[in-house]
Amino acid sequence: MKTWASPVGTDRFQRIVCPCCGEKPASHHFHVDDARFVRCLGCGLVYQNPQPVFTDLRERYRTEYFQYEFTNEENFFNLMLLGFSDIGFSDQALQEKEDKTFLDIGCATGLLVEHMKNLGFHSEGVEICPESANYGISKRGVNISIGTLDEAKYPDESFSLVHFSHLIEHVPDPVLFLLEVKRILKPQGQVVITTPNIAGFQARLFGKKWRSAIRDHLFLFSKKTLAALLLTLGFRVRKIVTWGGLAVGSVPALIKKPVDSLAKIWGFGDVMLFLVEKERLLSPQEENPPS
Repeated sequence: MKTWASPVGTDRFQRIVCPCCGEKPASHHFHVDDARFVRCLGCGLVYQNPQPVFTDLRERYRTEYFQYEFTNEENFFNLMLLGFSDIGFSDQALQEKEDKTFLDIGCATGLLVEHMKNLGFHSEGVEICPESANYGISKRGVNISIGTLDEAKYPDESFSLVHFSHLIEHVPDPVLFLLEVKRILKPQGQVVITTPNIAGFQARLFGKKWRSAIRDHLFLFSKKTLAALLLTLGFRVRKIVTWGGLAVGSVPALIKKPVDSLAKIWGFGDVMLFLVEKERLLSPQEENPPS
């Protein structure tokens, strides 16, 4: 079964070039509802072209989206903690960090923001859905900026740890988004990114019926395309893990369990998590050491 997607409406669309490499030529990949996905012939990125204009796109994230996030918040939160565990970010390890400044982008109802606050972090969130953000602010007492990351206007080098789960595939320009993440990240700060893996087993098996092939996903990354983009923008990839071999209900549990284990071991899982670090800029003395 596919993940939740907004109903087809009357959105306006515009054509774009590949934001990662600037190439125009692309081959048809698949159609999903009113969304046409192409594969860039330059870098291999799969993305929607044409794309909905942003003023129409942001209207998708309103009441129905809040209900989806609210209903599933505990499940999503537990999955995020499992992802943290896979990269060595247990609660104890997080509490031992010296610099406790945390930002969750696309924080939904603020459950992870609250959790990190309880671990001693100066913890903030960004959320484009007003209903979700207001719920987190009023019910959890956490700091959430309503809107996009660039609209939040955080000062340079504000956070040592930035997290966004199932978000980058929704943003209209992942390059500008990652550059803004880099700007607000402290030197050698870390970023945790979770997103669907279009090179995973499920995506290859199901094609346009893949659960993450939905109209709200503007970009569908593979480990290769996301790693290349991060490297180009000045991030160092520290770790990549994947999980999810076969969807629940698609096969008997006796088959699903070993396939899921192999997906994590061999890296062909349905979802991938990147732990990356902001590259430290060298001082003039380091760049040109005395001979």
